[in-house]
Amino acid sequence: MFIHTLFILSLLFASSHALDFCVGDLSLPPGPAGYPCKKSTSVTENDFVYSGLAAAGNTTNIIKAAVTPAFDAQFPGVNGLGLSVARLDMAVGGVIPLHTHPGGSEILVVTEGTVAAGFVSSFDNKVYYFKTLKVGDVMVFPQGLLHFQINAGKTKATAFVFFSTQNPGLQITTFALFKNDLPTEIVETVTFLDEAQIKKLKGVLGGTN
Repeated sequence: MFIHTLFILSLLFASSHALDFCVGDLSLPPGPAGYPCKKSTSVTENDFVYSGLAAAGNTTNIIKAAVTPAFDAQFPGVNGLGLSVARLDMAVGGVIPLHTHPGGSEILVVTEGTVAAGFVSSFDNKVYYFKTLKVGDVMVFPQGLLHFQINAGKTKATAFVFFSTQNPGLQITTFALFKNDLPTEIVETVTFLDEAQIKKLKGVLGGTN
C-alpha cells in the first residue's frame, strides 16, 4: 500500500512539473496555441533567458523606427505563458504607423525620449485616447484596436512594449493596403484614393499592380 501511494504521488508531482511550462520547440511548426513543447530533458535555463533586446534596432528605414520582438519564435520560454515583450526604437521623426495586434493587448513603457501615442475607438472611429508620453509613462492599448506611436521629441526615443500573449500578431494598415499585389482599381475602390496616389504609395512601399 505504501509503495502504491508513493507511485501515485510521484505521478502527481511529475504531472505538476510537466504543466509548469511548455518551452517551444522551434524546430516544429507552430499551431494556433503556439509551438509544441520541447522535451523536458532538453530544457535548460537558457530557454528562459533572452538577450536580444539589449541592442537598439536599425531605424534606417522608411518609418525611421524598429521593433525588436521577444515573442515565442525568438524567446521559446514564453511559449504557452500568455505574455511577451518587444523593444521599440524610433529615430527623430520616427513613427510606428497605424497598426493592430489581433492576438493581444499591449502596454507601452517609455524609457528614453518622448513618444506621442494613441488608439482609435471602435465605437465611432475617433481618437479619444491620445497622449504625449515621457520617460516612465505607461500606456495601454486594448486588443485589436488601431493604434500608433510617434517620436515627438528632438532626440531618439525608446520604449518597451509588453503583450498579453506569446505572439500578438501585427498588421500595419499602410503596408496592408499598399505593400501588396491587389489591383490598383480594387485599392482605389476600398480607400477612395485616386489611382495616382495609390501607385505612388505602392511604388514607395514595394507593392505591385
